[in-house]
Amino acid sequence: MTTKKTESVGSNFFPVLSKYDMDSVKIEDKGLERYINLATENIYLGGVNANKIFAKSKIPLVERIVNNIMRTEHYNGKKIKAYKVIKATFDIIDKKTKNNPMQVLINAVQNAAPKEETTRLRFGGISVPKAVDIAPQRRLDIAIRNISQGSVNASHKNKKSMEACLADEIIKASKNDVASFAVAKKNDIERVAKSAR
Repeated sequence: MTTKKTESVGSNFFPVLSKYDMDSVKIEDKGLERYINLATENIYLGGVNANKIFAKSKIPLVERIVNNIMRTEHYNGKKIKAYKVIKATFDIIDKKTKNNPMQVLINAVQNAAPKEETTRLRFGGISVPKAVDIAPQRRLDIAIRNISQGSVNASHKNKKSMEACLADEIIKASKNDVASFAVAKKNDIERVAKSAR
């Protein structure tokens, strides 16, 4: 029986994270704090946490964004290429904001995470929308997915590179700007939930 060997990328391959002070990064949303992993050394090229319950909360936040970028046709299965996009994105964020890019990313995730959504309840033959609170892990999943999806959509048929589009999306979301795809989606979800209370 052979075991699947995973190759750790770590800070040697991804030195952009070792440039920034992770101790100064603050997570203000207490609900998300438990599920955001800021580790920089445990970035893997294999599915170490695959098929384990709640294991995605152990995956570093940066790797989760890389995995979401890989869901598109240009980066499908190309994890190294997606890592290079993140590396260039962090450099762009550092130059534009003069702040720690990890703090900017955390702020973007916190602002893009919706707090409530709607579900359908069936009463007899009719279905009625009902507002419900979202679990913290799902809030984080939605925020990461919308940030990645917004940057991919912005880079499609555009002269701007994927790195520049991802940096713009993260910076806009960190400022809670409605021009950000992720923040606009969050506002839509919460608006519908508010009307279904």
